[in-house]
Parts: sequence; structure tokens; C-alpha cells
Amino acid sequence: MKLLVPLYVHPSVDPAAWRTLVDRAPVLYGVVLNAADGPGRTPDAAFARAARELRSAGVRVLGYVDTDYGRRSARAVAADYERHRAWYDTDGFFLDQVAPDQAGVRHYRRLARTARAHGGATLALNPGVHPAPGYASFADLLVTFEGGWEAYRTAPAAPPWTRGHPPGAFCHLVHGVPSGLSGLAARTAELRGAAVHCAVTGHGPNPWSSLPPALRNAS
Repeated sequence: MKLLVPLYVHPSVDPAAWRTLVDRAPVLYGVVLNAADGPGRTPDAAFARAARELRSAGVRVLGYVDTDYGRRSARAVAADYERHRAWYDTDGFFLDQVAPDQAGVRHYRRLARTARAHGGATLALNPGVHPAPGYASFADLLVTFEGGWEAYRTAPAAPPWTRGHPPGAFCHLVHGVPSGLSGLAARTAELRGAAVHCAVTGHGPNPWSSLPPALRNAS
């Protein structure tokens, strides 16, 4: 099991959290860098420094890109790719709010090709549910669950097509996990065929503003 950590807090607000990510590099799949719901309008020196330190420690850094369920234009998405690469030298991209239906496959395949052309070695897509099978043909990682703990406990089993792919191709992101149950969340992800996960205790509009207990407790 590896951790994909979407740490949506500024490095100057919680520098200890960012240092912990560097210290715990071996257990990380990667870190999602989200300066301002994307790369922002101008470079942020604190995020650039954090990204540089993570990469030096061998941590994959993925730039956050909102696709608005396919409503954002390919040009706007490509501009985010360019900024992430130029300002933060990201290893790849984390595409959020991905439309999961078959009708969106063609659009996201184009976005994936553009991501590779911009130097994105790793491409993670987050529909938050199991999408149409075609998405797995061009994504390195699919987030097939994002939501709260109660919803996760009763989430349906993975569809049969997922068995044709390795567990490392799937990720579960769970928030609102009760204190002390992060280990159970990790085991649940593994049992459901996802070898990448992140389980946090946070709630509210930004539950990803602090580290998962799995990292805090071991730091």
C-alpha cells in the first residue's frame, strides 16, 4: 500500500506537514500540489520550494488541475499543465472532477495526450467513482472513490473490469475517518483492489488540509 496525499494547505501555514512528507518519502505514491485550485496565476515560491524538496527526496509531485467534469476547455487545462511544469517542475498531473461516463473518454484521452506532451510522466484521474473502463487505458492512476467514511463503508464492490488491472492502478481517497480507524480504511482499500489510498480525519469544504494519521503517527 502506498499513500497519495492531497495536502491542500500552504507550506507557510503548516511547514511541519510538508517536512513530514519529505521524511516519509518511501511510503508515498505521490503528493498532489494545489497552490490555488490549480497552479495559480503567478508562481508561489513556498510551493516551488516544497515541490523541490519532495522531488529531491524521491517523491512524485502531481500538479492539481480542475477539469470541471469536462466543461473546462482543453486550452485552459493545457495552460495549467504549462504553469505546473514551468513553476513547480511537477512530475505529472492530478486531474480532478473528471466526468466518469463513456461519453467523456474521448475528451479525457485528448487531455491525457496533451499532458504527456507537456512532460507529464504520471497522470492521475479523479472521477471519484468507478468510471467507464476506457479511462484505464490512458491513466496511470484512477481514483475510484472519493468521499466520506460512512459512504465508503457501504460503497459497492469494484466492477469486474477492474480485475484486469493491477491494484496499483487504483486509489481511494476517504475523508472524515474516525480517529483510530485509518488502518481499517487502508485495509478496506486493499481488500477492494486499490493499492493506493489516503484516509484523513478532516471534514468540511477542504478535508485535505492536514496529513493522514498514517503519516502523523509515524513521523
